[in-house]
Amino acid sequence: MIVVAIDGPAGSGKSTVADALATALGVPHVDSGAYYRAATLAVLRAEVDPTDVDAVTAVVGRVAIDRVDGRTLLDGEDVEDDIRGATVTANVSAVAAHPAVRDLLLVAQRSGIARDGGVVDGRDAATRIVPDADLKVWLDADVEERGRRRALQAGEPERLDHHIADLHRRDAADATQMVRADDAVVVNTTGLSLDHVVATVADLARTAAGGS
Repeated sequence: MIVVAIDGPAGSGKSTVADALATALGVPHVDSGAYYRAATLAVLRAEVDPTDVDAVTAVVGRVAIDRVDGRTLLDGEDVEDDIRGATVTANVSAVAAHPAVRDLLLVAQRSGIARDGGVVDGRDAATRIVPDADLKVWLDADVEERGRRRALQAGEPERLDHHIADLHRRDAADATQMVRADDAVVVNTTGLSLDHVVATVADLARTAAGGS
């Protein structure tokens, strides 16, 4: 069993790398950000102000969020596609900034990791969710590269400047949550292929776990 924590800023490729790495290592992928996105969707559906900590905490405390076979469930409803939309993306930082919300989601995020291991990605995976992970990775890329990826992902290559500006905003909003673990290995993915990054981190993980 192996546990890998991958942190880093928005657009650095955390979820993509974590998903491929989990497959390579034969362990589950725990997308911690999906829990915050599902919580944000619940808040928006309840027409609650994402900055109202009491109202947001009440909404999140009433819903059940789970991940099954790579899909995100909100009260049993598959919302994987809904949580990746622009409206959720624009509000998730505000919801995730509330410590009470993070506490509520922590138990769900940790579920199964102790039993099955896993690759956990997020902004505080190594410092909060699995601080005893076998390997902690800080995945990074320059903002232009991250913006290019986001623009291509959105099918908007002509709006590169917009996506770069949005990432600057996200970085500022996420600053209090994005804490790099002291013992994290920094992997800068700028200009690197997915296969190269996954192979690099997989080698690091196997070494950290004693070759298992």
